[in-house]
Amino acid sequence: MTIPSRRDTVTHTRRALSTVGKGLAALRHLLPLLLCLLVLAGCAKAPYTGRSQFIMVSPQQEMALGQQESRKILSKEPVKTGTDEAQRVETVGRRIAAAARRGDFRWEFHLIGKDVANAFCLPGGKVFVYEGIFKYADTDAELATVMAHEVGHAIARHGAERMSRAMMVQMGHDAAAIALGVAGGSPAAVQAFSQAYGTGANVGLMLPFGREQEYEADRIGLMLMAQAGYDPRAALDFWRKMSSAPGKRPPEFLSTHPTGQHRIAELQARMGDALRVYRPPSGK
Repeated sequence: MTIPSRRDTVTHTRRALSTVGKGLAALRHLLPLLLCLLVLAGCAKAPYTGRSQFIMVSPQQEMALGQQESRKILSKEPVKTGTDEAQRVETVGRRIAAAARRGDFRWEFHLIGKDVANAFCLPGGKVFVYEGIFKYADTDAELATVMAHEVGHAIARHGAERMSRAMMVQMGHDAAAIALGVAGGSPAAVQAFSQAYGTGANVGLMLPFGREQEYEADRIGLMLMAQAGYDPRAALDFWRKMSSAPGKRPPEFLSTHPTGQHRIAELQARMGDALRVYRPPSGK
């Protein structure tokens, strides 16, 4: 074992302090920008819930990204038309879109011929439903549950919100790396720091935020389906079926989606608000 000399120890210490000093100096230039961005966090409000949102992406940018992604999906996925299920998707989607009252959206409703229980709505109103969802959506009201939920994500701009949070996390990563002198360190040190920071940011910030969005989309979706004339109580049946679907699920702490039990409890708590605006279509 080689014991470093006092001179070597002093030299290494000075270098380390110099690196940290430079990092802190660089960090001081980033802090004003970070603070300015945080001040803007309360400028946007989510519909129905009024929750303050932090969004750095303009609606125009968000919709352009949605249109671009929609073209990619339509070019790759097996879109089905002319079937009873495709007509159900179109009919239910149009009623929910009318309830959403987003004249700036260019609504489209597509059925993807894959046995996957999935659906999503891109910014600007591009809705995609996979055939596998019909295993759990026996009625139009149950189909409205999942479609209104996905539309809720879109009109609340959850995608832009998550992009903005990701941008802030990356800025925090870069600032911390500079302050700690990691940016000028060995590749192994940089990789270790990125892995440690990424895990901490994911569990501590990004994933819980995703669950908040899920609950909010449930709440918005419940109101939308009720306003569109679909019985909101069907949402309870749909999510119970989804909860009993086979397959492993991660613990709620490590998942962006709430567990079925918690989701249903939240829906039940909000059901009174939805029933107050529910009006069945004439003749039903």
